This record gives sequence, structure tokens and C-alpha cells, in this order.
Amino acid sequence: MTDNHRLLLAGDIGGTKTALALFSSDAGPRRPVVEATFPSGAYASLEAIVAQFLAGKEARLAQASFGIAGPVVDCQAQVTNLPWQVDRHALSQVLQAPVLLLNDLEAIAHAVPSLAGSDLVTLNPGEPTPRGPVAIIAPGTGLGEAFLVWEAGRYRPYASEGGHADFAPTTPTQVELLSYLLARFGHVSYERVCSGRGLPNLYSFLKDHGRFAEPGWLREQLAAADDPTPVIVQAALEKKADLGAAALDMFVAILGSEAGNLALKVMATGGVYLGGGIPPRILPRLKEAAFMQAFTRKGRFSELLARVPVHVIANPRVALYGAACHGLEQLAGL
Repeated sequence: MTDNHRLLLAGDIGGTKTALALFSSDAGPRRPVVEATFPSGAYASLEAIVAQFLAGKEARLAQASFGIAGPVVDCQAQVTNLPWQVDRHALSQVLQAPVLLLNDLEAIAHAVPSLAGSDLVTLNPGEPTPRGPVAIIAPGTGLGEAFLVWEAGRYRPYASEGGHADFAPTTPTQVELLSYLLARFGHVSYERVCSGRGLPNLYSFLKDHGRFAEPGWLREQLAAADDPTPVIVQAALEKKADLGAAALDMFVAILGSEAGNLALKVMATGGVYLGGGIPPRILPRLKEAAFMQAFTRKGRFSELLARVPVHVIANPRVALYGAACHGLEQLAGL
């Protein structure tokens, strides 16, 4: 191991997968010493994954920094889509090093100011305001939201649980969707309709309301799949099933609308960034007119939103990179 006295353990802790890596102060956040990815649901705790990752490495940690898919309150985090409770102090005792916990979207936000052109795909170049607020919305397993504000000469990230705010339909069909899901869940958040867990809800709604027939081959693939979302997305992108295409179209419209909502709430004149695992997979649909139409459809503020830059984060390791940025900044005393 390189420079054992200055190694940082960083992690991107999600409902589906956990990515861990060791970083050195000299190499920086772009060049991990070693990294690995684990299926989160196969482990009882984050401690168990960390123990397996560190086994045999003889790494002496200066610090650990974990971006976690869930709220971080009073040094504790509840992973939203896992039965894990992560305690900063308990984890610190296990690792024998200081531990930083931050929301996964806050971790992504730490990376955004230093993202390069190769990390991004631009949907709308817009007219960015220097030092203007920046918004991040990330549909993956769940739906995360965060923002950055320029303070004391640099961008400061702030976490949010805006993905769990009430879903607001914008079309008659979406009104029917809301009624359908209210009967099933009682509360319908944006995460219920705009995430990896949410896309199957859109699919079920369109199928159950008889708007599109479900092909037999697609029914069989969904029944055999552990996760139906990639199956639906693939069928939609390949234009093999009208039902899948309609579900993805609805997803894109809802994502565009909520991205526009977030841009308004934080006045994101510095830009909006789409993170998470889903946007890079559905880039062809996001590049079509429907997404930006939904993004800008805000009445008197439509022109303002048309000037907001919108980018897709194409770097799949951005949350891990952001957690490393945060940890290395803390080690450097920034």
C-alpha cells in the first residue's frame, strides 16, 4: 500500500451496491489505490462489507468518508432502501480512524465543481450564472436531491430529502396515476414515480388501466427478473413494447418536471445536474424534446428555466469520487 499514514477509505453506500476505495493524499480523488464493489443486500451491515474489503490489505487509515443513500442525522444514517443503521462513532471504533458520514447526494455535490467535460453530457447549454446556485437530482434505486451555494470563496454542498416530497401531477394521466398509487401506498412521493423503484409503478399503472397490452415475452422476462426496471428500460429503448415505451416516456416527463421544480426552489442559475444510475442509461430519451419541455413548463418562469444549463453526469463513480473529495478536503484542513 502507498503512504499508509495518509490513506483515506471512501465509500458510496447505495441500496443496490456499495463501492469502496482507498485513496492517498498524493494521488487525489481521481486515482484510487484500490477499489471494489459489493452487492449491498448480501450483507448485514456496512461494517461487514468494510471488513471484507480491508481484509489482507494492512491499510492504516487516516480517515473514512462515506456517502450514504439516506438521511444523516446526529452522526447516524438510516440507509433508505436497506435495513442498515450506520453509526459514525461505532464505525470509527471498528476502523480505528475518524469517520465522516454524508448523504450520497451531498457526496455527489462535493464532486460537481471539479467535473470535467468528459464527465458530462449536456442537454441544455443555457446561460450559466457565475457562482450561481447549482441543483442535483439523481434517480437511481431511489431519488436523491441536493444543491450547492457559493459561500466564502467556494461552493458548499447541502443535502436534501426532496425526493420524498409529495408527487405533483402535471397532466390528466398523471392525476390518474396519483389516485392509483394513493390507493396502494397512502403517500406518493417523487421517489415512488421517479426512481428505479418507481418505474415499475408507472408500468403497472399503464398496464392495469388497459392503456397498452403487455406482450407475453415481456411478461415472462419481468417474472424472471430480480429487478424489473432494466427490463422495462431495455424494452423501451429498443422500441420492442409500447407499454414499456409509454412507462419510460412518463418517467422522463416526471423527471423533467421535478428537475425544473428543484431548479426553481434553489434558483439554480449555475446549472442542474442529473446524477444516479438511470439518466446515463436513458440518454437517448433525455435528449429528445420531452424532457426539456417538462423542465421548462413553469408558466411565467419558463423563460428563466430555458436559460438554466442542464447536464447528465456520465461518470458512474461520481458519488465515490465526491466522498473522496470530501474526505481529502477534511484531511487537508479545507
